[in-house]
Amino acid sequence: MAKIVGGITTSHIPSIGNAMANHLQQDDYWKPLFDGYGPVKEWLEEVKPDIAIIVYNDHGLNFFLDTVPTFAMGCAREYYNDDEGWGIPTLAPVQGDEEFSWHVVQKLIESEFDMTICQEMKVDHGFMVPMNLMWGDKETWPVKGIPLAVNTVQHPLPSALRCFKLGKALKTAIESYPEDAKVVLIGTGGLSHQLQGERAGIINPDFDIETMDKIVNDPEWLTRFSNAEIMEHAGTEGIEVIMWLVMRGALTDNVKLIHKHYHAPVSNTGAGILVLENDE
Repeated sequence: MAKIVGGITTSHIPSIGNAMANHLQQDDYWKPLFDGYGPVKEWLEEVKPDIAIIVYNDHGLNFFLDTVPTFAMGCAREYYNDDEGWGIPTLAPVQGDEEFSWHVVQKLIESEFDMTICQEMKVDHGFMVPMNLMWGDKETWPVKGIPLAVNTVQHPLPSALRCFKLGKALKTAIESYPEDAKVVLIGTGGLSHQLQGERAGIINPDFDIETMDKIVNDPEWLTRFSNAEIMEHAGTEGIEVIMWLVMRGALTDNVKLIHKHYHAPVSNTGAGILVLENDE
């Protein structure tokens, strides 16, 4: 049977990919961020997941503003990183797991989540920056990757509660897979940031840190906020934190906090890292 070994949160901002491409991890500006990933890599070496489901938002590579699904899952054999115009070198394709993906998406639809099924899917920095942060020091990707895209771009957006419920359904779907597989969930995006308008550049460390604490111990706290309230506290792009709730919903009610790290600013963003294990 498939087993969820834990969950991780991380930023996916493209400037992190650029820093890695230019080997700036020890640069004074970047070192405080990258130092937070050492314990994450140690934990991954210990648990050795077979599959990583990465919850992210597509930035126009697959879905432009004319057609944006609320939830989309990859069911492809491979996922190719494509040029997004940032000048970041593209990374090697990530192998998928078609049988596992089809099982999960079937179960999600049976749970009344109307998933968009992607038999071909390109992946942008939202997916590849987390892959690179977790396993970019390896010669080849040691895990299979499954993209799970959530609309945080084109309104109306799914609510925090809906994302949390998707995580609950995802847990049931994964644990019903009959083959042995160790699965890690990675919730990406956030924390507080805004890219445009009068509040461009806003960072709210107090809200970020409280959110991180609540994700661990009381994730339903965030589900009581409307999307407008989250954006008031965290900026328009801070709404990406709802994707953390997909990861958290897939874990047990009680979790063990393995690692926590927060650093701001990184490219006008508050960046939070969590590593959580199920605590039965």
